Amino acid sequence: MNNEIKMSVSMMTRTKDKKAMYVQFQDNTRMAEFELPELKLLYNKGFSDEEINQLMDYIKNEMDYIYSLSKKVNPIKAMMKDS
Repeated sequence: MNNEIKMSVSMMTRTKDKKAMYVQFQDNTRMAEFELPELKLLYNKGFSDEEINQLMDYIKNEMDYIYSLSKKVNPIKAMMKDS
């Protein structure tokens, strides 16, 4: 069984007075989603508290890298890939 955790990053979104992006971690059975820049846990299915803390530490330490990935997200290209 493959226990690799995959990370997905959204593009930056904007609502009225707030900018946000979303980072999702998942493997075959678990998924967690965070909102940045607040580093707010939005959803957790299956990760332990210790694992969530490790994911939060990863996000804190790799914030610049995660933001650089977010800037490269092209939703039009992603939709075309799915068709």
